[in-house]
Amino acid sequence: MTTLAHYLNDHTANPAVSDVITTITEVGKTISQLLRKGALADILGEAGNQNIQGEDQKKLDVLANDLLLDALAQNSHCAGVASEELDNATPANADGSLLVLFDPLDGSSNIDINMAVGTIFSILPYQRQGEDSENEDFLQAGNQQLAAGYLLYGTSTMLALTVDDNVLMFSLDPDSGDYVLIEDKVQIDADTSEYAINGSNYRYWCAPMQQYIDELIAGKDGVRGRNFNTRWVAAMVGDVHRILCRGGLFTYPFDTKDAKKAGKLRLMYEANPMSLLIERAGGSATDAVNRILDIEPTDIHQRVPVVLGSKNEVSYVKDLHMQHASK
Repeated sequence: MTTLAHYLNDHTANPAVSDVITTITEVGKTISQLLRKGALADILGEAGNQNIQGEDQKKLDVLANDLLLDALAQNSHCAGVASEELDNATPANADGSLLVLFDPLDGSSNIDINMAVGTIFSILPYQRQGEDSENEDFLQAGNQQLAAGYLLYGTSTMLALTVDDNVLMFSLDPDSGDYVLIEDKVQIDADTSEYAINGSNYRYWCAPMQQYIDELIAGKDGVRGRNFNTRWVAAMVGDVHRILCRGGLFTYPFDTKDAKKAGKLRLMYEANPMSLLIERAGGSATDAVNRILDIEPTDIHQRVPVVLGSKNEVSYVKDLHMQHASK
């Protein structure tokens, strides 16, 4: 049996990265316990305020954010922390060599109905050791990430992690308290017949995305010549986990629902870490045309459209967008 601690000790080249991963996953155990208690821990319902995104915060959003922020601020390797829930990044230990970004509770609208939620994290190098970190220090393209992953709190607590080019899955053993390796070198099939999208936004999508979904719905009677299935967890962490387990495509595309937003998902807290996982597992991740990991961020709360998953399907979406652009 290989535990997370054993794996990080034996296979990870950067001990500082290993230590930060350990800090995050230890907090994950506490969040998992709170979710198991649910209403008994008084964590359900609204917190009564909004985050920087203008979204109503759940009680556990705030609690998970504080738990992670406090733990990482005490980690000597962590020079700064940025959270989806906070306006600005928080300086930590100036002598640290790493920056950490996280979405403390992705899919938090699922909490009150006892469905899957998760914690997403990204680890970047810090370039100005000895000085206090600032928002601008976090503005690095996703291809600079040293590690990324998520904790999925479902019927069991799972950890998906990419570090040193490998993608691994661990399961939290509730008896021992250890994260136990259950799959090494995770790979995604290049083809798929399963997709995830919020179809209620159809009227707001661009023409190539409408065409793509129309083709999938037409199934074997249309140009694709085979049937497709729709799956939608309403939490990116759940949909990406399904793709890592059995392939598929997940998209939250550009839409015109809100002219102020280029997409719904956050580049730094969601799109970049998930894209690193997907690419290292053999899949692809784009904003429909451009590789997400090559996007140069301009703001720590920047939003982007996302199309990720099985490589050939992501490529097909890009081709449709290119064809429409050339008309």
